[in-house]
Amino acid sequence: MTFSIAARCPRSGMFGLAVSSSSPAVAARCAYARAGVGAAGSQNITDPTLGPKLLDLMAIGLSAPDAVNALAAATPMIAYRQLIAVDSSGRTGAFSGERTLGRHTAAHGEGAVAAGNMLKSSDVPFKMVAAFEVSSGALGSRLLAAMRAGLDAGGEEGPVHSAGLLLVRDVTWPVADLRVDWSDDDPIQGLEQLWRLYEPQLEAYVTRAINPTAAPSYGVPVNR
Repeated sequence: MTFSIAARCPRSGMFGLAVSSSSPAVAARCAYARAGVGAAGSQNITDPTLGPKLLDLMAIGLSAPDAVNALAAATPMIAYRQLIAVDSSGRTGAFSGERTLGRHTAAHGEGAVAAGNMLKSSDVPFKMVAAFEVSSGALGSRLLAAMRAGLDAGGEEGPVHSAGLLLVRDVTWPVADLRVDWSDDDPIQGLEQLWRLYEPQLEAYVTRAINPTAAPSYGVPVNR
């Protein structure tokens, strides 16, 4: 019911994850990232505690593959779960339990890992990673290029209805947490449109948090 990609940008040190599903509000349950640590996804029959646990394991020094393997070995009901992770060195890990739904697989690339379940084609994660690797620009744009490639390769067995993009950088909060929680059309297209609106303002929102006096107002009245 879900396909996703987690990645690290070596140039900016940013981590991110993009995800789409036939279920509503998928990013609220499946997308996790922590500045300086990595990004993680927990999907299939979702346990939302597993993403933060992966990040905690990477924060204490485990590589992404070791964190995924350790969590899989210690988690009850892991047969129903699918996990992905990327760490601060760009290493990647993935796990699909034996009860993962439908056609499912994962693909690893340079600083990126994609996975999905209930897929129309096993090619989907590989097309996503390939699109990420040949893309350029901001990490958010590259992740969305991967999502579009996944959808074009078949995506899920049925239509997707929600999508999300989560990015972290050198501050303790997400610098982007964009979501299309339900759409009867194309939630990935909706997310692309939202990213085009948000990306030019991203830096200003960070500046506002750190030093409000230096931030542009974007036409919003300011009380002095």
